[in-house]
Amino acid sequence: MAIPRVLSLRLSPDGSRLISAVQSLNADGKSYGTALWAIPVGGREGEPYRLTRSAKGEAGAVFTDSGDVLFTSARPDPTVKDSADEVASLWLLPRAGGEARQVATRPGGIGAVRTAGDVVVFAADVLDGEADTEEERRKARKDAGISAVLFEGYPVRYWDHDLGPGRTRLFAGRLGEDRLEDVRDLTPDAGEALRECGFELTPDGATVVVTWRTYLPKGEWRTDLVAIDVATGERRVLLSEDRHDFTGPLAISPDGRRVACSRERFTGLDVSARSELWIADLATGQGRAYAPDLFPAAVEWAPDSSAVHLAADHQGRRPVFRVSVAGPGDVARLTRDDASYSNLAVSADGRALYALRSGVGIVPGPARIDVANGEVADVPSPAPRPEVPGTLTEISATADDGTTIRGWLVLPERASAGAPAPLLLWVHGGPIASWNDWQWRWQAWIMAAHGYAVLMPDPCLSTGYGQEMIDRGWGNWGPRTQADLDAIVDVALARDDIDAERIGAMGGSYGGYMANWLAGHSDRYKAIVTHASLWNLDQFAGTTDAAMFWQREFGEPGSERYSLLSPHNSLDKITTPLLVIHGDKDYRVPIGEALRLWWDLRRTEVEAKFLYFPDENHWILKPGNAVAWYETVLAFLAQHVLGEEWKRPGSVA
Repeated sequence: MAIPRVLSLRLSPDGSRLISAVQSLNADGKSYGTALWAIPVGGREGEPYRLTRSAKGEAGAVFTDSGDVLFTSARPDPTVKDSADEVASLWLLPRAGGEARQVATRPGGIGAVRTAGDVVVFAADVLDGEADTEEERRKARKDAGISAVLFEGYPVRYWDHDLGPGRTRLFAGRLGEDRLEDVRDLTPDAGEALRECGFELTPDGATVVVTWRTYLPKGEWRTDLVAIDVATGERRVLLSEDRHDFTGPLAISPDGRRVACSRERFTGLDVSARSELWIADLATGQGRAYAPDLFPAAVEWAPDSSAVHLAADHQGRRPVFRVSVAGPGDVARLTRDDASYSNLAVSADGRALYALRSGVGIVPGPARIDVANGEVADVPSPAPRPEVPGTLTEISATADDGTTIRGWLVLPERASAGAPAPLLLWVHGGPIASWNDWQWRWQAWIMAAHGYAVLMPDPCLSTGYGQEMIDRGWGNWGPRTQADLDAIVDVALARDDIDAERIGAMGGSYGGYMANWLAGHSDRYKAIVTHASLWNLDQFAGTTDAAMFWQREFGEPGSERYSLLSPHNSLDKITTPLLVIHGDKDYRVPIGEALRLWWDLRRTEVEAKFLYFPDENHWILKPGNAVAWYETVLAFLAQHVLGEEWKRPGSVA
């Protein structure tokens, strides 16, 4: 919990320093704070140094062309008497040094920021109505004690927060000596179109390219890409295709001619998820797919606009690839190590690519990639990179249909033939995902420190193994995934350093669904931990925060797939002890799933416990709650996998 976390990476225009947002445990031990750190690079290497300090923290940092830093923070403005800002404002930290100054505010706060030249574009939450009366209207609503929101469309909430009454708009202004000047609303008619939007500015600051939701009948929506003229606010549709979304990551070429994004097809009963790199002409909208079978995770253009650097899942890693715009199949892998890369940033001369480098056994930190030969060197990090307590081994198995299933096996330091370690199967969420990165929420090395081996497999529906791997499990979550898991668990249990008699299973989200499925379809596990899990699929289908994505794959509630694949239909076959974990603020998998599971288990003789977090979302993020999570999971596993006496953790006493 106390290890500082490097969250982001940006490179200055002159290539002399990186800037990172670093999250650290606050002195009270009950919360986290963020601060901006500078990392000297480009021949000027030195120790990282802290740039900002405030109780509210800082985020969203971007460089201006002159090397100043723009960031957002809810810190009070020291130049305003009795200032007590509760929402994030825009601040500027001069390159030459000195104190940061507030340059823009909005009654609903300021979100993401982009800049080019002296142009700044930012997102803000806005109430419907005239902008110059918004502050008064917000105050009147608060003073009247009104929390109600009237909806006429879908969705009504997202992840862990309720939507409305404000809606996202984009604003543009110009950097003056002291403030952002000539601030104007670029999207006064956006309505709900900019929910969760991503946007980028062209290098000349003339055009902003933004994802734009087009709402369709029956609660559906499609995400288009639109171009907005910063000077006039004129908007034109750039990319739009029936039954496809154009989404982030977004990147505009340095010559201002092309945009790189992700094109995702609508799924269906027999149409699986597919995401592909899409590069289009900014003037005409003409484009095509590149790098088949690589789901884009991060994109960064080469300085001469001839290629895109792409980070994408691949065989349990996330390498960087070079994708030439000359041809859709002209793809070369740049990095060859076992790491996963994100937050790409290229030097002005194109020789170096900076990124956050991490992995299952590697805490995220900045690294430099030589574009010519792919050699990687770590850069001094503002956060320590601790050693992990054990070893990481790659294993694979052959499933019943001949498919190779691979995964990572975390082994504790003392595991050997003479002292075999108990095994924990951890099923990843998603399900369109992969175990290839460091985890701050489900940390296998904590379990290894307590003597457990942890198997982290990539079964069907995992990314990085081609489209066929996703197709295999589409609409067949439980049986197909279990067959893959059984195959690789068998391989792990055959090792002489693994104790085949002491085995447990865990999973969160989709992994929680599989934990529930395994509970009703297998008796090999001594204990199962099911976190934020799907239990009754028909119930879940209309209560999750984005029901349309779910129902595209499973159909209308009540259809055959629900009855075939819902774990609750196997309640009478569950005998394995279960630890149920859920947060009340989880809107992705609503608390009703855990409440129904817990009630159903009360009607059986299954030994079970329910760890409930009234103030947490899909994941358990607050430090104290996270400690309680680990302590309770370890106590439960000790009781049922290790055969020890149950000891109620002090953190939940």
